[in-house]
Amino acid sequence: MSFASCAAAARTCIKTAVRLCLLLALLPTSPAHAGWQAVEKVETYAISGQTGPELYASIGGRGPLLGERRVVAHTNFKLTWVRDYQPQGDACVLVSARPKLIITYTLPKPAARLPGAIQKNWEVFAAGLAAHEKVHGASIVDMVHKIETATIGLTVADDRGCSKIRTEVTKRLAGISQAQRQASRDFDRVEFGPGGKLRQLVFTLMTGG
Repeated sequence: MSFASCAAAARTCIKTAVRLCLLLALLPTSPAHAGWQAVEKVETYAISGQTGPELYASIGGRGPLLGERRVVAHTNFKLTWVRDYQPQGDACVLVSARPKLIITYTLPKPAARLPGAIQKNWEVFAAGLAAHEKVHGASIVDMVHKIETATIGLTVADDRGCSKIRTEVTKRLAGISQAQRQASRDFDRVEFGPGGKLRQLVFTLMTGG
């Protein structure tokens, strides 16, 4: 693959990359949110090549599928809740809600040791990608904390069967989740845009500069 075509593939791949990704640095846990911790899992996929363009071309061909596109890295998270709804008179109260959050990061990893200078460039690229993904990971944890704050203690009147409150909880959860996704997209737009950190990292990996 020529440098020009490889660079084009790199830009396409990186622009569609991870929307929520790598090595989660958990936010400090306040007493209001104590008692649980996210479970983190890291998976890697092998890439080949001995130069920056070869490595990035391999990412473009082997990266995880997101819809119909391959991406540089990908973060899945699974969030479930154990909620305690209790009728109180004619009302219903969400007395407690305990989340279980599992975050799985899928990242590229060279299958073989790289030449000295290329290895150093790769390490810089991987560290920069990790720093970017850390922001996404922290935002997921923050989202869960916001859901706790917005729902625990919620009281809905005239709901002895605790059905109306479930609808309200779902509505609040959806709003917080949508805000988190938008903030994540906005962050990516800056990082991958002109002058963005990840865009510069890709350029350095591709050119060795």
